[in-house]
Formats: sequence, C-alpha cells, structure tokens
Amino acid sequence: MSSPYRIAVAKLRRDLPASTEVAFSAPFDAEKIFDPKGEAETDVSWDAPIDLQVKIESYSGGLRVKGSLSAPWRGTCRRCSKTIDGISHISLNERFVDPEDLTEDFYPIDQDFIDLAPMVHDAVFLDLPLAPLCSPDCKGLCPYCGIDRNEASCECQGETDPRWATLDSLRFDNEEPAPGAE
Repeated sequence: MSSPYRIAVAKLRRDLPASTEVAFSAPFDAEKIFDPKGEAETDVSWDAPIDLQVKIESYSGGLRVKGSLSAPWRGTCRRCSKTIDGISHISLNERFVDPEDLTEDFYPIDQDFIDLAPMVHDAVFLDLPLAPLCSPDCKGLCPYCGIDRNEASCECQGETDPRWATLDSLRFDNEEPAPGAE
C-alpha cells in the first residue's frame, strides 16, 4: 500500500523550474508511529483526517513545498478540565533537498520521491496548543469545592494566609476597610 504522503518528483526535478499542486486527505499517522498522549495532553488521533493542499516547486537546489493543512485535535481545558476539540490551520513553507545537502532545516529527497508525512507531523505537533481553553471567558473550577464555575456558583472563601494578613488593613484614599480588618 502506497502512502498518499509519498510524492514522485522526478519530472519536477528534471524540468527546472516546474511546479505541481497536490491536495488530499489522509490519516495523520496511519503507520501508528506515535504513541497516544495522556488524557490531560493535547493530541491528534492516529486516524484524524489531515487535509493537505500544497504546491511543490522545483529549483536548482531542491524543492519547495508551500501550502496549508488542517488537523483536528483534542485536549483538556486548562481551567475547567472539560474535553475540547479544535482544528489547527497551518501554513507550510518547507524545503526538500538531496541527502548530501541535508541539514536539520530541510527534509530529504529520497530517490526522486519526497515524503510529506514528517513535515506534516512536525507542523501539527508544533502547532498544538499546550494549554487550551474551552472558551476565552472560562471561569474554571473552584479550588475549594471543585464546582465548575461556568455551570454554578459557590460561596467558598479560602483561608487567609497569615503571612499576607497585614495587607488586609492597608487602605488607599477613598477606600472602605475590608470586612474583618481593623
């Protein structure tokens, strides 16, 4: 079975300059190279459909791949711990070169083929949010009773740290004293 990420580029390399457009949808990790992350981490499922649209252009030093991709992800809200789904929309602009010219900044051309999968994996993993929010105004969980403040309210008040208690009596002009402060 041939991977849709593997693209023949012999004709592009022979006819300089030349270009071709490639568009497809394929599973993120059909070979299951990456282990699933934990429940609290943002991740992309191995079978998540990646929509890729790129233009491959040849030049005398190799190939340039420009375009975009979209990838669905799942994570946990950093404030309320709800599972959330999102979609990353990523712009691509990468170079592929012959193995003898390869550095960590480029991807390899392998016998007149390029494999877009490593580029896609790198782009998606770098774009995943580290601490996603279910909404910008998420109120999170109460640190004392654990109630979701987006769905209900509570009357919890934390204990005052005695090291900071002196600051309760600090007042500025036109300010009323805090309850319990002298």
